Amino acid sequence: MDYRKKVLENGLRVISIPMKDLKSATVLVLVGTGSRFENKNNNGIAHFLEHMFFKGTTKRPNTTDISSEIDALGADFNAFTGKEYTGYYIKAASSHLKTAMDILSDMLINSKFDEEEIEREKGVIIEEINMYEDTPMRHVGDVYEALIYNGNPLAFDTAGTKEIVRSATRQMFIEYLNTFYTPDKMVLIVSGDIEKYNTEELAKEFFGAMKPGETQEFVRYTEDQKQPILEVAHKKTDQAHFCIGLRSLPIGHPDRYALTVFNTIMGGNMSSRLFIEVRERRGLCYYISSDSEAHIDTGSWVIQAGVDVTRIDEAVRVIVEELHKIKNEKVSDKELIKAKDYLKGKLALGLEDSKGVANLYGAGELLEHKIRTPEEIIIGIEKVTTEDVHKIANQLVKKEKLAFAVIGPYDDKERFAKLLV
Repeated sequence: MDYRKKVLENGLRVISIPMKDLKSATVLVLVGTGSRFENKNNNGIAHFLEHMFFKGTTKRPNTTDISSEIDALGADFNAFTGKEYTGYYIKAASSHLKTAMDILSDMLINSKFDEEEIEREKGVIIEEINMYEDTPMRHVGDVYEALIYNGNPLAFDTAGTKEIVRSATRQMFIEYLNTFYTPDKMVLIVSGDIEKYNTEELAKEFFGAMKPGETQEFVRYTEDQKQPILEVAHKKTDQAHFCIGLRSLPIGHPDRYALTVFNTIMGGNMSSRLFIEVRERRGLCYYISSDSEAHIDTGSWVIQAGVDVTRIDEAVRVIVEELHKIKNEKVSDKELIKAKDYLKGKLALGLEDSKGVANLYGAGELLEHKIRTPEEIIIGIEKVTTEDVHKIANQLVKKEKLAFAVIGPYDDKERFAKLLV
């Protein structure tokens, strides 16, 4: 899939990806900041700021003005905040591309941050935090990350804390905006039916006046785990939700494709080892899956499941057995081929969506300063061998590196520590 990349004079990287046979286009802005760039006094400000960009600009004074104009396009729009980057996008009929770019640039450059809106939005975000905390299936991942990254901003909950949300001021937003929302820390991606546009000139028109900022560092993560670590969050529930994780690879690691295949075999789909063994054969859970999350300087591979509170011990034992099995025995050629075909099929489906393509290209450019095309990804997947999967299994699966987090009606850490052997 062909693409163009241009860097504007102010440092903004512009990526244009024409996609034939589409009638839509996506404008996505990725900003190189998130919760790991925060500190204990402003944790949650990146997420709060994301909300405030939808609350009115000098040109579009309030939320209704912004949402009504986007809705009039029949567009899909949203934003998201992660650990290392934040994104804003509008996906619309390609005839509305210029309007979409106008709206996004207006929000990111000219938002008012009205103090009354800030106070009103505090209640919204606190209720969002309440929702996450009352949803163990969602919240157990936060408990797990707080455990494995303890002492580093990677441990921060992206939504922040209620106390910091309540104390947020307009000045906090302005300082964070001026520090991180500069063009040299941003990537603008335009994908879809865009061949009739000069996307670089549009980018210059709407974002060219932004001024570059200074380089911002983050607190790098240092891992020194020497024994299994556990966190038990007591909550009266009918279903226990837990994570079992291991230290993994950072973004761009040479073994990333082997890790992707390993993850698919273990828990990446409904025919994976964990899904078949834990759910289908033993009926221990409704959901179980595994996933890998890579950061700039570290990573984590984690299994998550929701199980009967009275059968959690059995579920944990079975999962640990499966970890030992893939570490000690090479996967079959049949399993390897099936995992590769699954990954290539999922990639192909994602390429049918201009938003998915924009995310794929943009995240690579922002975090790695390298775009990996679908063709390159397929080549990387194809090169993985059974020996590569065996190597990554032995590299990851180490007893002393296990991390276990659970939300359920429990108090005894030792009970679970005995199972992680």
